[in-house]
Amino acid sequence: MLNFNVPPVKNSTGEPVWKVLIYDRFGQDIISPLLSVKELRDMGITLHLLLHSDRDAIPDVPAVYFVMPTEENIDRMCQDLRNQLYESYYLNFISAISRSKLEDIANAAIGANAVTQVAKVFDQYLNFITLEDDMFVLCNQNKELVSYRAINRPDITDTEMETIMDTIVDSLFCFFVTLGAIPIIRCSRGTAAEMVAVKLDKKLRENLRDARNSLFTGDTLGAGQFSFQRPLLVLVDRNIDLATPLHHTWTYQALVHDVLDFHLNRVNLEESAGAESTPAGARPKKKNKKSYDLSASDKFWQKHKGSPFPEVAESVQQELESYRAQEDEVKRLKSIMGIEGEDEGAISMLSDNTAKLTSAVSSLPELLEKKRLIDLHTNVATAVLEHIKSRKLDVYFEYEEKIMSKSTLDKSLLDMISDPDAGTPEDKMRLFLIYYISSAQAPSEIDLEQYKKALMDAGCNLAPLSYIKQWKAFTKMASAPTSYGNATPKPLGLFSRVMNTGSQFVMEGVKNLVLKQQNLPVTRILDNLMEMKSNPETDDYRYFDPKMLRGSDSSVPRNKNPFQEAIVFVVGGGNYIEYQNLIDYIKGKQGKHVLYGCSEIFNATQFMKQLSQLGQK
Repeated sequence: MLNFNVPPVKNSTGEPVWKVLIYDRFGQDIISPLLSVKELRDMGITLHLLLHSDRDAIPDVPAVYFVMPTEENIDRMCQDLRNQLYESYYLNFISAISRSKLEDIANAAIGANAVTQVAKVFDQYLNFITLEDDMFVLCNQNKELVSYRAINRPDITDTEMETIMDTIVDSLFCFFVTLGAIPIIRCSRGTAAEMVAVKLDKKLRENLRDARNSLFTGDTLGAGQFSFQRPLLVLVDRNIDLATPLHHTWTYQALVHDVLDFHLNRVNLEESAGAESTPAGARPKKKNKKSYDLSASDKFWQKHKGSPFPEVAESVQQELESYRAQEDEVKRLKSIMGIEGEDEGAISMLSDNTAKLTSAVSSLPELLEKKRLIDLHTNVATAVLEHIKSRKLDVYFEYEEKIMSKSTLDKSLLDMISDPDAGTPEDKMRLFLIYYISSAQAPSEIDLEQYKKALMDAGCNLAPLSYIKQWKAFTKMASAPTSYGNATPKPLGLFSRVMNTGSQFVMEGVKNLVLKQQNLPVTRILDNLMEMKSNPETDDYRYFDPKMLRGSDSSVPRNKNPFQEAIVFVVGGGNYIEYQNLIDYIKGKQGKHVLYGCSEIFNATQFMKQLSQLGQK
């Protein structure tokens, strides 16, 4: 697309054609996790601007547009044509544009005498955001329209529900067009996930039936990574497991998302303003905000985002030490040779050391990049550690894992809630909700009043509890609560023994917990359906095959072979804990792949806010 809709020629030495990229907020969100400004520049994008910003005319430069086909976007594009802003126009729509809107653009082009300048018009079917190679989320703009709260509002009308489902289905359809594969769809009955499945099946079916315009023929299918076998799409509803999104976590990426401001692969940190105190009466210094991209090109992040936090802290320290050793080597070589700065003459004379120095100098850019990543992760991990220590998140994580796996608790829940040193009011509320959701028998009224009093004394907002009470009463699963396996984290003793004394991270008092792999409900459902296991939990899941001529409403899969590829999609919102759990599960399955998608991605704070709004109704 950025190469004017033609595949880039490999090994071409020619300069890229300079162009401008015009996007709306949707387009910006799709591109920003995928391409850095430098990568855009390498593709010839000299300028990237929002469609609705004030833009000057650049009449000798082509423009690539990447926008949603909304009424206001189309109006603005027609205005651009009339104002003759650019040399030529490559129009790319994130979702398919309707015939009538296409005619509006055509009329504007005729009116502006710019028909020849509109070079290409494409439906890109890219209405989803790729956060990882194996993770996508539907939208970020207007995400409250498809949020858990929106789907579960008690006063929602049928029309509103239809709109939400259509929005989700449009994005999922785009996802499968991009993938170039028609999935086999499985979903639970009587849930929003089932409504999505029915609509998606219909939309895929209609597209396949129109052979001339089908998006799943010829070239696109060959490009699909799954051409040898069709993938399985498992649609699950958030309501099958409300404990995991509230859970305190222990792996790096999920912790960053839980305690820091992490959004579309960028983390924003507030830097403390330093030790110098502000004079009395003066305004407190503004905290500096720094943002870091945690992207696919960050090797440390890719390697450790799923590791338990203690391992991450240790690895940052090791990286730092190996960097210092290399840095000292460069300095040492220079001083041996009496070189101040970069004295080329002196270097060439001393041939003996030249080879060593050359290799040291040539690896300098690599060293500097390594240093940048070490600094980045030192800052991010330190910020996470501050939260762990001030809120005792290790204690919460361990305690919740015990509740979820029905292990014996070493401290009463009331003591945890009443402990003034452990956690924020929200941490306490999350812990109590997990206990409430996970318990087979709801606590008696007397006990509940006692808990509520302790929670209120701790400053908690009880609104989420009133929603969870209704949810538990309505849910059929109340009779058979979701089980979370039976593995509890093993403490390896306290950190002070693990970390060496020279460490950047003062880990004293933090538990060095090691995770044991246990499948969360979503992973367990995937395992049953992917491996074709018979299990009461998934036996009545509906089965759709959009390629079958007649849609047969059955839960009996025709294909008895296990699947190699699967996509799990959570209707109502997902989180990094579930994503990591799926990735860990699939690592043990040779030759199998799984992708995780969700209608939105939220951390516990954002989810609590939605539960709170539902509870106030």
